[in-house]
Formats: sequence, structure tokens, C-alpha cells
Amino acid sequence: MSNRIYDLEERTAKFGENIIIFCKKIPRNIITNPMISQLVRAGTSVGANYSEADDAESGKDFKHKIGICKKESRECKHWLRMLVIAEIEIKEEARILWKEAKELNLIFNAINNKLKKK
Repeated sequence: MSNRIYDLEERTAKFGENIIIFCKKIPRNIITNPMISQLVRAGTSVGANYSEADDAESGKDFKHKIGICKKESRECKHWLRMLVIAEIEIKEEARILWKEAKELNLIFNAINNKLKKK
């Protein structure tokens, strides 16, 4: 049996938690500080916006929040890539988070594409 999390609210919350834990381990300096802030904002925003989408007041509101989830998960991939350039020793842990960000982005892309067809 797979240990994949299919509850998207839990999965996005766990992703945000893992981003926070990861960022606390990164050496802080003039280069990494702004990137860490950006990654924390984007990584925790995915779950927050998904929760808001789940309680959307209209179809238009739902679509908008899912679009934000899609953009924020994609942004996480960017900041993870940049942080690895700044601090190569975090590469393996960053790769795991990058993969999850990619999977979340694909999920939100699929939801978004289904909404466009309606």
C-alpha cells in the first residue's frame, strides 16, 4: 500500500510544514535570507489558498484560489533551485521538496484545466 497522502488539504499543510523545517536548517546570509523568506511565503501559501478554495463562495472564487495554488507551488520550485545554488549541501533535501512542489503544481494544473473546460 502506498503512503501517499490523497487528502489535498493535509498534503498541502504538510508541504508548508516541511518547507518551514527545511528553511530553518539553511545557513542564513545576505544571499539566502531573501530567498528563504520567499520560499516560506510561497510554500505556506499553497495550503492556505487551498483551504480558502475549499471554502470558496463561488466557482469564480474557487478557480482564482486554485490558480494561486498553482502559481505558488511553481514558485517554490524556483526558490528551491536558487537556494541549492547558494548552498549546495542542501541539495538532496531540496530535491525531495522540489519533487513534491512539482507534483502539487501538476495537481493544481489538472484542476485548473478541468475548470477551464466547464
